[in-house]
Amino acid sequence: MNFNLSQIPERKSKPRSSGVTMVMDKGLSIEETKNFLSIASPYVDIVKLGFGTSAVTPQLHKKIKVYQSYNLPVYFGGTLFEAFIIRNQFEDYINVLKEYDITHIEVSDGSITIPHAEKCGYIEKLTKYGTVLSEVGSKDAEHIIPPYKWIELMKAELNAGSTYVIAEARESGNVGIYRGTGEVREGLVQEILTQIPEKSILWEAPLKAQQLYFIQLLGCNANLGNIAPSEVIPLEAMRIGLRGDTFHLFLRKDDME
Repeated sequence: MNFNLSQIPERKSKPRSSGVTMVMDKGLSIEETKNFLSIASPYVDIVKLGFGTSAVTPQLHKKIKVYQSYNLPVYFGGTLFEAFIIRNQFEDYINVLKEYDITHIEVSDGSITIPHAEKCGYIEKLTKYGTVLSEVGSKDAEHIIPPYKWIELMKAELNAGSTYVIAEARESGNVGIYRGTGEVREGLVQEILTQIPEKSILWEAPLKAQQLYFIQLLGCNANLGNIAPSEVIPLEAMRIGLRGDTFHLFLRKDDME
């Protein structure tokens, strides 16, 4: 931090396993990637190349190498995994991971329907190739999963080898753990936290109000994902009480009098 301020909450230092910020890259150019990392890299922990964008991104090798030069793991969006699975091309997907030196892997079933035991089987197999993040929750706003089922699915996927379970929200932040308005399904979130360790959950939170909710609930080291590149610095300021929304959150009243 550039200035000496008291009562700033302690952020976990990199490499972080909690307090993670996952950025969603939906198509930055190589030069945009370099510019973004020149200012934001200290606050980014992992980068997702959103949905299937990696399949149509020019100079993909070169772009991934830019991220990796900052020691930032990159992974392909779960939609790409699903695109390979529905076409019975799982081995081809593994070959793609090897070709691009990808060490973090998302397993999801938001767009396809597969038995959960089969999904867990993919998780188990892919742990041999890297760190697995598995996404729980449907991209279909009409498909409401009850809390006990979220917990059951998350437990099974962690047991299968996932390092993180991702609570689905989409890039729009209006499904899964959120209502169509973007409002947090608070009862669902708090029930999940009674059974699933906080450090093992990556909450997709693309909207500021959603980020604020988790910082207020879990503190500055909440794991947050689907953050837009332009929002990384504002999020870091909010995490440590240097944005209006959290300005008073970490101040001790006695010391201010």
